[in-house]
Amino acid sequence: MDNQSRFRGCLLAGAVGDALGAPVEYMSLSRICTTFGSTGIRDYVKFAGRKGAISEETQMALFSAEGLIRGSLHKTSEANSSYSYHAAIAYQRWLLTQGESNEHGLSSLDATSGWLYDVKALHSRRAPGRTCRAALRSATAIGQSALNTSKGCGGVMRVAPAGLFATTVEESFELGCQLAAQTHGHPTGWLSGGAMAVMVTILKQGAQLPDAIDSALKCLADKEGHQEVTAALELAVELDRAGVDHDQAIAQLGRGWLAHEALAIAAYCVLRVPDMPEGIVLAINHDGDSDATGAMAGSLLGVMLGEEGIPAPWLKRLELRKVITEVADDLYLCRDWNVGAMVDSTNINKRIREKYPAC
Repeated sequence: MDNQSRFRGCLLAGAVGDALGAPVEYMSLSRICTTFGSTGIRDYVKFAGRKGAISEETQMALFSAEGLIRGSLHKTSEANSSYSYHAAIAYQRWLLTQGESNEHGLSSLDATSGWLYDVKALHSRRAPGRTCRAALRSATAIGQSALNTSKGCGGVMRVAPAGLFATTVEESFELGCQLAAQTHGHPTGWLSGGAMAVMVTILKQGAQLPDAIDSALKCLADKEGHQEVTAALELAVELDRAGVDHDQAIAQLGRGWLAHEALAIAAYCVLRVPDMPEGIVLAINHDGDSDATGAMAGSLLGVMLGEEGIPAPWLKRLELRKVITEVADDLYLCRDWNVGAMVDSTNINKRIREKYPAC
């Protein structure tokens, strides 16, 4: 399996898990089983008017990737450019797609909107999280860490692209933390983002999930406020080793509304069932935030198994499959694009400049 397949697999399977979980996000496990049968929901059902529709989890992950791609292009000419800065601008573009804007004028648009913003389907509101919207609306500077104390999962659910993009564990952890911290100000909220990104980076290298979790735990160990994230991941590993019943194990890990709970549920489900589709199915059938845990489990499975590991019927009906694939390919290739100095148009591919213009 080549790395491009892992990049595609991560973003596509993350979107699949999101689309599977979104219709049952606010349903209890008992209600899910009553509605869809004793084994729970196992295939797409209608959400946002169609089967296979994505929610804000995938929308924001795509804008995370776009910000990193733009950051990579600017690194060639802007010494002070940072990836998280460009991701922050991308999140402001996402906010505009939701019909809202920053209270301090940070999300104004001009010719720099780029191709992703112009994808009309991304302008559909899919129950966007209040914390993410409030933090982006109230930010007074691009890239500012959120001033709230939220531990919600809205930060960690969108950072898988950081793990794909990063070249080292250290860079991955820092990027994951920075991206999550832009909307979620509690250490549990943004340290979970760092841990998720590290797990994706390690899996991208062909390692197994236990090794990826160990690497994440090592990154967390000396960080102030790491205790909840560390305890959640350690419990996920312990429950898997003990062979506790799936439903009981997930109930012990939480409901996924909080960042460390969502991270632990996704990790547990992939540890327990390192298979697609069963790992994703396990991750969406519980009492809590099914699309967040489904998206995160899908991202982990996708980077492990590649695009070819995703069942064809799920891929065929996935909303924006071509867009997601194109973003994944650009994220995979962008570090090698020979763009030269951004001011020298003779050294920049016209198509790249049109897709990812200067911010």
